[in-house]
Order: sequence, then structure tokens, then C-alpha cells
Amino acid sequence: MPLPQDIPLSILYEDASLIVIDKPAGMVVHPAPGNPDGTLVNALLYHCGASLTGIGGVARPGIVHRIDKETSGTLVVAKTDTAHAHLSAQFADHSVDRTYRAFVWGGPVPLEDRIEGAIGRHPTDRKRMAITAKGKPAVTYYETLARYGVPDVTLVTQLACRLETGRTHQIRVHLTQRGHPLLGDPVYGQPSKQSLSSLRGVQKSSALTRWDQIAAYVKGWERQALHAAALGFIHPVSGEHMLFETPLPPDLAALEAFLEQA
Repeated sequence: MPLPQDIPLSILYEDASLIVIDKPAGMVVHPAPGNPDGTLVNALLYHCGASLTGIGGVARPGIVHRIDKETSGTLVVAKTDTAHAHLSAQFADHSVDRTYRAFVWGGPVPLEDRIEGAIGRHPTDRKRMAITAKGKPAVTYYETLARYGVPDVTLVTQLACRLETGRTHQIRVHLTQRGHPLLGDPVYGQPSKQSLSSLRGVQKSSALTRWDQIAAYVKGWERQALHAAALGFIHPVSGEHMLFETPLPPDLAALEAFLEQA
């Protein structure tokens, strides 16, 4: 059984049934090999006490969904068996609203679209997921929020991504498959500057310079530029529709400001 640890939490909402957290990047949701403590579960056990014990399995009490260690943002945790069952059912039938903000390389075309591709473990790299025939069905919707670069050349795009399903690394895999990996992603990387090879003259020079500036800005990041910005669900007791939204954390807000520079 994980031990309670006094780890600060950013709590968006809490009642007797559930708690909604704004999880920082770098925090693992539940203990696992390589991360035996210092997780969200350890923090919740300290904050909530015995009310979480045994819910959802001994290893991750109260957890009905998770977000990657290096993804920030909103996450709901059940505090009772009833809440756990109701919230789990909502995630299972895809009725939970989940919207992420993502910064990706390049300019996705079209500006909004539906991406479908079954996701499973990569056949040779166990740290990665991939689109594979043996994977689980996965659907991501995206729309363009902002485009950054030089005149007439989009180098980076900010997207709103809505999940229909919630597979491991889903947004990262789907957008990488489209040729638009997330900035700062240490696992799925960045595209080659070959995409700028068709440009000519001053336009090409300024685009390459700005590309290098952006690449230098995110060099060494250990986190993908992805934030769980909104989470909506039906309260398991009151039946009220609840929606929680969080702004970009400081590192991604600074990235946005940097990209907006002319």
C-alpha cells in the first residue's frame, strides 16, 4: 500500500465524493516501477486520509483516469466507491469532456480534423506507443487556436485537442503520425527541417533562423508542450454537469509568449 506523503496539491474542487486537481508536469499519478513514491496517490492519501483506501485497487486508490507524468492539467479522483463507479462508467462510455492545449511543430492541414488510429505498444521501443493493428481504438479531434512562425510560413501551431478515447500517449502518437509532434517531447521528437526545403530566398532564411530559435528554446525540456486544459463530467451524486478549466502553467505560458514574438 502506498504511504501518505505531505506533497502540496493544487485543488480546484473538493467535496465528500470527489476531488479535482490541477496536476503539475513532473508528477506521476500513481506508484509504478521507477516511481515508488512522490506520486499524486501518495499526496492524496495524506490529504484525504483513509477515505481513499481500497478504492480503484490498492495500488492507485480513487484513480479513474490519468495523464502522463510530463503533462500538466486537470484530473478528477473519486473519494467513495459510488463516485468511483459512476466516474469510471462515464470514462468508459466516452461521455467525459476532455480538452487539451498542445503546441506542435508545423502547420496541420486541415485546420481542424478527426484523427483515428488504434494505439498499442511500439513493437521495438517499449517506451513508445504507436498506431498498430493490434492496438485499441483511439479517436482525437483537433482544431487550430494559433499559428506561429514567419510571414507565410507556419513553424508551430497551438491546438485544442479533444479526446473521444483516452489511450496512453494518444495525442502525442496521433499528432506525430500526422507529422506534427509536440514541442519538447523527449520521446517522439521533432520533425526534420527538410519540411522547409521548398522555401526560397529571404523567406527560407528567416524561417530557418526562427526554427533554430524555437528549437533552442525547448532544447533540454523533459516535458511535452501539452496541458489538460478542461475536464467536464456529471457529478456522481448530484447529477450536476461540472466543468473545470485551467490556464496554461507558467512554462507553457512563457512558451506561448515567446512564440508570439515577431
